[in-house]
Amino acid sequence: MGDISNGSSESCTFKMPEIKFTKLFINGEFVDATSGKSFETIDPRNGEVITRVAEGDKEDIDLAVKAAREAFDHGPWPRMSGYARGRIMMKFADLIEEHVEELAALDSIDAGKLFTMGKILDIPGASHCLRYYAGAADKIHGQTLKMSRAMQGYTLREPIGVVGHIIPWNYPTTMFFLKVAPALAAGCTMVVKPAEQTPLSALFYAHLSKLAGVPDGVLNVVNGFGETAGAAVASHMDIDKISFTGSAEVGRLIMQAAATSNLKPVSLELGGKSPLIIFDDADVEVAAELALQGCMFNKGEICVASTRILVQEGIYEEVAKKLTEKAKSWVVGDPFDPRVQQGPQVDKKQFERVLSYIRKGKEEGAELLVGGEAHGEQGYYICPTIFSDVKDDMQIAKDEIFGPVMSLMKFKTIDEAIKRANATKYGLAAGIVTKNLDIANTVSRSIRAGSIWINCYFGFDDDAPFGGYKMSGFGREHGLDGLYMYTQVKSVVTPIYNSPWL
Repeated sequence: MGDISNGSSESCTFKMPEIKFTKLFINGEFVDATSGKSFETIDPRNGEVITRVAEGDKEDIDLAVKAAREAFDHGPWPRMSGYARGRIMMKFADLIEEHVEELAALDSIDAGKLFTMGKILDIPGASHCLRYYAGAADKIHGQTLKMSRAMQGYTLREPIGVVGHIIPWNYPTTMFFLKVAPALAAGCTMVVKPAEQTPLSALFYAHLSKLAGVPDGVLNVVNGFGETAGAAVASHMDIDKISFTGSAEVGRLIMQAAATSNLKPVSLELGGKSPLIIFDDADVEVAAELALQGCMFNKGEICVASTRILVQEGIYEEVAKKLTEKAKSWVVGDPFDPRVQQGPQVDKKQFERVLSYIRKGKEEGAELLVGGEAHGEQGYYICPTIFSDVKDDMQIAKDEIFGPVMSLMKFKTIDEAIKRANATKYGLAAGIVTKNLDIANTVSRSIRAGSIWINCYFGFDDDAPFGGYKMSGFGREHGLDGLYMYTQVKSVVTPIYNSPWL
């Protein structure tokens, strides 16, 4: 096992942030839950309570939806020019940039995310996402139609209405803006239900939205649990669309609720079991680094994690050796320590779930190369774990573990690699490592997944659509696809009078 930082001499000296916002944010104000209830949010570094936040339920969702409905039906936001909305969104982005350290710290204490990465990636990425869609807000166009009869027509893209966003806990900031930013640009109003494990940054963003000039009722944030507040969002008759990121099991429940209420459209970004395919001609050092980062980044709590590493037989042993070496030097510890590469799992439930899969891997006969256990006497830390000689029918090869657990698998031919890469119910992402352009092109066109990354991994960009095939969901976020899914298309047709074709 690699070094474990204790957060001592080399740890960054950072003053923990004051927890300023713990209530619900409805119609531009922070308010208590109707029931008066609250719940604990826990620091995964030590299992201690950070604070208590208001616990929203159906009654609170009703109030938030009412505010969003009023803001959409009668408020200024959908009626503003795209340029005017974009200016407010730019101000929102400015305010985020003024609070980078505080926001990164909130996600670190709430989700166990690396503080340094939050400052470098997550929080600046949120600002960038807002700016991207702010620039697109005044460029939402319809089409002029060339109609076959004596009529003329055009289409309008109009905001879809009141949107319910249900946010996961692994990327509290990134996922918040991946959904909120395009919906704002389109002119929608919304109710956001953050994950119960990680509500703190969402509430801070609600505060910043008001400072930026987002009108009351446009952005509402209701903390609460999935089975209560989340279910109320999914089934609400006055919500016009649901956007959800999370597990396939919960995605099914949301679809059912949407179908049995007002048949609202749903976009889902669900699980993954992504393959990284390493061919014999690959540079072993590069391939091993991509594999390790692809699987262990963000403690494996990332939907596109490269948890299935398929290595061609000619370099399999060499890659396995190199990965083992790298995993042994992987630094696990306090996410505020700049030396650390992996913080704690988000909560005790996820910690225990990952450990249960590690036990299954051992029981199923996979060879444990490194890790395989929890580390430390407090907190939810797990050693980076690599299994070798994993078979396709093993649970660790089939199920999304959402933790730092890698399955190494050997293959012989390109056709075998393609077949085994596709032998999963998921289809979110895949990676290919090769110097051969023909192999890269052939395999990338053959893998059934929404994102294919060649000689790289985590190739995200605000301009590149992201979403899944199969049970990884449907709909696309990022890019103009991410904007258009918050719009409706309306056709407007008029006859051409005195036409010789009438």
